[in-house]
Amino acid sequence: MTLQEVLRERFGLAAFRPGQEAVIEALMAGRGALAVFPTGGGKSLCYQLPALLLDGVTLVVSPLIALMKDQIDFLQGRGIAAARLDSSLSAEEHREVTGKLRSGHLKLLYVAPERFNNERFRSLLQQVKIALFAVDEAHCISEWGHNFRPDYLKLADFARAFRAERVLALTATATPRVVEDICDNFAISRQDAVVTGFFRPNLALLTTPVRAAERDRVLVQRLRDRPAGTTIVYVTLQRTAERVADMLADVGLPAKAYHAGLDDDVRTAVQEWWQASDAGIVVATVAFGMGIDKAAVRYVYHYNLPKSLESWSQEIGRAGRDRQPSIVEMLACLEDVPVLENFAYGDTPARSALRSLVGELLLAGSSFEVNPTSLANRHDLRQLVLRTALTYLELQGLLRQGTPSYASYQARPLKPMLQIANSFQGERAQFIADIFARAKEGRLWYTLDPAHIATALKQDRARIVSALEYLAQQRLIELRAADVRLNFTRLGGEADPESLTEDLARRFEQRERQEVARLQDVLELLTHDGCQANALASYFGEQRVEPCGQCSFCRSGQRLRLHEPAAPPPLATRPELDRLAELRQAHPAALGEPRQMARFACGLTSPALTTAKLSRHPDFGVFEDYRFRDVLDWAGV
Repeated sequence: MTLQEVLRERFGLAAFRPGQEAVIEALMAGRGALAVFPTGGGKSLCYQLPALLLDGVTLVVSPLIALMKDQIDFLQGRGIAAARLDSSLSAEEHREVTGKLRSGHLKLLYVAPERFNNERFRSLLQQVKIALFAVDEAHCISEWGHNFRPDYLKLADFARAFRAERVLALTATATPRVVEDICDNFAISRQDAVVTGFFRPNLALLTTPVRAAERDRVLVQRLRDRPAGTTIVYVTLQRTAERVADMLADVGLPAKAYHAGLDDDVRTAVQEWWQASDAGIVVATVAFGMGIDKAAVRYVYHYNLPKSLESWSQEIGRAGRDRQPSIVEMLACLEDVPVLENFAYGDTPARSALRSLVGELLLAGSSFEVNPTSLANRHDLRQLVLRTALTYLELQGLLRQGTPSYASYQARPLKPMLQIANSFQGERAQFIADIFARAKEGRLWYTLDPAHIATALKQDRARIVSALEYLAQQRLIELRAADVRLNFTRLGGEADPESLTEDLARRFEQRERQEVARLQDVLELLTHDGCQANALASYFGEQRVEPCGQCSFCRSGQRLRLHEPAAPPPLATRPELDRLAELRQAHPAALGEPRQMARFACGLTSPALTTAKLSRHPDFGVFEDYRFRDVLDWAGV
């Protein structure tokens, strides 16, 4: 059967989209490939179709659970054996999926990158023929990429360790440098890197310079003056999403907020409402949009500046995926710059924090487990920063991560406890009763410490956990794991703590410079003396000569000028300085380092600030309108 026949008969499509056939042909010839297609460009077909023709399983690595579920539903609806492995599966569902994988009955298996930290999963893959190792959001593997994720760094090594016959990397945003990095990591020939282009002729890229005080009025005017249509308004902060959505609703516009701080059921309801509406407005942080497939989005507004051209390209790429004319407009305000820069600076740890982390790990022994929350709190590191540092140390050959374990579980009985215990007989009934007799009972949930219960009952911890998993499998309880522990093995011989610390600091400082430079790239494009659509395409390596004819520059013929914000008063004149100095003396563990003090003054949280309850202090964020670098210089004096 030819590729075109499979396309028609199994997927119901008449023709390939640009780039798809070239990628699939490279894979069918036994080579790896990179697909850099715009949002909605059909990346998923590049592994779904070959999966039907190749001998073995196609392993799809994706960070998006929503995307996994949607694709699996689609594939299963077409009679294609596809499944996922993630923490939401019951023990019974997990066994069913792994059984199908071992027997060769699965064609596609979807997993998150973190799944590879599970030793049992890695052992399972050693027994399986992996015909294709597909990595979605592959720009995350590159330290030059805009959305670096530490677990992605190890994927290339895993692909080689599991003897994957071919690798497919997929992304919607990759500069030429990121393309090179992905190809080098996965040993993909440059000839098999298929970049279809970033220019979208149906999108009108508009920029309106505004001052912060007039943004609400301009946004309302745009939404009222233009024909109604499905709309996304992107903002930076969760509180901004709430405020702007309320403001739009108050003037009679159909708007709802969406951000990661909302409960899951609220986010689901907002997403479903927006999906079903032809005029709904969702005011969202970047948490909204990944994996959402709605073609007829007519407008995407950026209420705040995006943090990078990569982010902007992804977000505007959600408009007009039906190829109909759509408007993407940025309300460009330089008053956003300090907040966005502060995010980049705030993720860089103090050298003293890295030094103490390295010191603890070097003294931990040949094998050890850590509670990541406690470890992060001890060294005043954010969770993502800690995970990144641990991954860097793995790549340096100092550590190897094993399967995470859980120190406690929470169980919610779905029947009365006496009835649950009585559904068993003899010793097993008493065993279940004894387990819950030693648990901490809450209003709805029991909290169980398997190690403590095992000691009290003189049983193996594994039997306690197995019993809980069996009760969940039988729908007698709802079970969730808590208090994750990361397990590591120390590799190699002696290590120099100072050189390890310096290497980590260098890596984090390099990322800080990159993130700040990306924001400057956004500002330079907005004020570019020429077609803005062509300038955006050029950033991603696509050279165009003919102007788009519909961006702000092409419409006006003039280079845009952004409004310069009023400069805040010099830091040295601020009356809060004496109070901050006293506060610093009172909290040396949380504010002693210049970077700690600067984070507090700029309103950036950290574990030490939270522990000391300083994130609720009246002076928290007192200098949030200043650039972090200026505040850091002041704090270091």
